[in-house]
Amino acid sequence: MKKRLYLLFALLAISALLLAACQPSVEPVAEEPTEEPVEEEHDMDAMEEGDMMDIGTEDNPIIWALVPSQDTDAVIAGAEQIAAAIEEATGYVITPVVTTDYTAAVEAMCNGEAHMGALNTFNYVLASARGCADVQLASQRFGSTFYAGQIITRPDTGIESVADLAGHTFCRPDPTSTSGWIIPSIAMQAEGINPDTDLTEIVDAGGHDGVVIAVYNGDCDAGSTFVDARGNVEEEFPDVREAVIVVAESAPIPNDTISFSPDLPADVVEAITNALLALNDTEDGQALLNTLYSWEALVATDDTFYDGFRQQLDAAGMSIEDLL
Repeated sequence: MKKRLYLLFALLAISALLLAACQPSVEPVAEEPTEEPVEEEHDMDAMEEGDMMDIGTEDNPIIWALVPSQDTDAVIAGAEQIAAAIEEATGYVITPVVTTDYTAAVEAMCNGEAHMGALNTFNYVLASARGCADVQLASQRFGSTFYAGQIITRPDTGIESVADLAGHTFCRPDPTSTSGWIIPSIAMQAEGINPDTDLTEIVDAGGHDGVVIAVYNGDCDAGSTFVDARGNVEEEFPDVREAVIVVAESAPIPNDTISFSPDLPADVVEAITNALLALNDTEDGQALLNTLYSWEALVATDDTFYDGFRQQLDAAGMSIEDLL
């Protein structure tokens, strides 16, 4: 019996040795004292300054935000040609981008995603109040740096004035379009019409051209655009001036802008501004401006040019600060 137990223990011992031999050898590792992770510090101001130092290159182009106030394809085509002319004159590479709506252009400027913008009047004033845009140029049409808005309808709607809009569907280019909604909504309120409750429906038509076409097709009873947006679609709809009539016009409004981010170096702003102004001097340059937003020319200006519009908003009880 003892002999059998001895053999059993011997076999167990041999098995244990064999199993140990099959395990991989592991060297003991001395534990090192743990340290708190240290976050790498970045000087964001220095990084941004560095980004601006090489701005306007192929790798770091100047982003130009444009509002979709007219046909998007036409706007981007015109902007790309103007960007090419600026690059030829200054060496700065510019990438135009048409934003999804008017507000997106302001956000792009304020978020640092765009360095310059073709902003409509209301959105320039808004971006300026937020410290995101400095105007350098205003557009000129028909020899003036002011324009007006208009309310349009069809002869069969029975609408003859702003006061008749209640109970009808209404098309606008965008909720922040100056001539297409801000001023018309003020005019409606002056007539005792609450746009939110007294209009049957408010339709965002995606640009002034879209408003004219929607009214022409009967999708809306009335709408608002700049004067005279009907001309933009006249080639496609030759009878548009008879089929779509004007029932009201607004007081003068300062024209749209070319504005720049305050972070863009002053020499870059000056060079681009001068290149844009030079487009006024040639027929080809004037044609490019016309292709973009039906601009006739560009005129140097500053922020005080828009003070009168700010006063109009204040008189109507609209506070820019409330919209920030």
